[in-house]
Amino acid sequence: MLLWSFLAWPCYGAGIYVLEAEGIINPPMANYMVRGVERAEREGAHLLIVELDTPGGLMESMRQVVKKFLMAEVPIVVYVAPSGSRAASAGVFITMAAHIAAMAPGTHIGAAHPVELGEKKMDEKMLQKVVNDTVAYIKGIAKERGRNEKWAEKAVRESSSLTAEEALRLKVIDLLATNLEELLDKLEGKEVKLPSGKTVTLSPKGKEIRRLTMTFRDKFLHTLSNPMIAYILLMLGIYGLFFELSNPGAIFPGVVGGICLLLAFFAFQMLPVNYAGIALIVLGIILLIMEVKVHSYGLLTVGGIISITLGSLMLMESPAKYMRLSLQVVLPIVVVSSGFFLFALTQVIRAQRRKPTTGREGLMGAMGFALTDLKPEGMVEVMGELWRAVSEEPVGAGEAVEVIGVEGLTLKVRKKKEGVG
Repeated sequence: MLLWSFLAWPCYGAGIYVLEAEGIINPPMANYMVRGVERAEREGAHLLIVELDTPGGLMESMRQVVKKFLMAEVPIVVYVAPSGSRAASAGVFITMAAHIAAMAPGTHIGAAHPVELGEKKMDEKMLQKVVNDTVAYIKGIAKERGRNEKWAEKAVRESSSLTAEEALRLKVIDLLATNLEELLDKLEGKEVKLPSGKTVTLSPKGKEIRRLTMTFRDKFLHTLSNPMIAYILLMLGIYGLFFELSNPGAIFPGVVGGICLLLAFFAFQMLPVNYAGIALIVLGIILLIMEVKVHSYGLLTVGGIISITLGSLMLMESPAKYMRLSLQVVLPIVVVSSGFFLFALTQVIRAQRRKPTTGREGLMGAMGFALTDLKPEGMVEVMGELWRAVSEEPVGAGEAVEVIGVEGLTLKVRKKKEGVG
């Protein structure tokens, strides 16, 4: 798979390589950046620029990127851009790990305090250990790159944030550039010392710029790690299996539902999932299905709706907003799901109350007309069908009749009363 991913990027040779790291720092994003550094090293790139815009991400993924940056044998510039972007949380570590850190005006950096993900809560002592470890880690990065260690510690302990101008003044970053062209101008003549001891003098002017975009595999996995996408896949998977069980042999709903569930469970490996939330969602679906089979006069339906709503709200448990589900996604899905099952319940009740239209019961009260005289037997036409019929009173051919009983293949009829029907 890795070989395929490398082959997906054509070989450009020496030049300036640019990575576009936008979104959550998760395993697919970390893989993209690590492979970008390896590619730049292997092909002898003059410079690697990472355009960064992230709200943060997973600690383990961030550490993979930082480790690769610190050991890179190619000059790396992290450029927080364009205007309006941010390097928050895990983005602070990645920015400070670059050989040269730059930001565009209108961007900001900071808020690197570690947060708890998942349903298992750390006690105060354990959380303090995590914070101290994270502080030591970021101070080590800042010291290695000659940046402001005091502010780095403050970013972790107090979630301190800085604008681009403040970051430059406090020596958190090295450059302020409005766009990529200005950045390249300001990089001209800068010296970068690599782990091997070699010092490289940057001269990016005139060199070809090549953007290494994510492969389809990276983009696909990165999209799956979005909490909203994972939640929608879970619900689609549940509905797919429900329709398959309701209509055995349909195949398509079962196949699609199974695939969606597998993709959802894969995504949950990278997200702070509260499995109590999944259990409540499944319970809610079961209650709604039971309402169709066991009439509780709406009690099961109400319970199912409440269960799905609570489960959806609890599904992603994290203080980080980008790791939680949005009500704008949850509420429409809950409303649509509830509406579907309420509609199905209504149709079932109507069907049970509806007068039968076939069989013995369906013939009772049906109207027709005599084809022959009934004295007392003869032939009648009812609902477009020919029947042998008997009548206790004489009925002339062509007169209207009403079915009042069925005995085997013979109908019991009577003359239709005037003014009826």
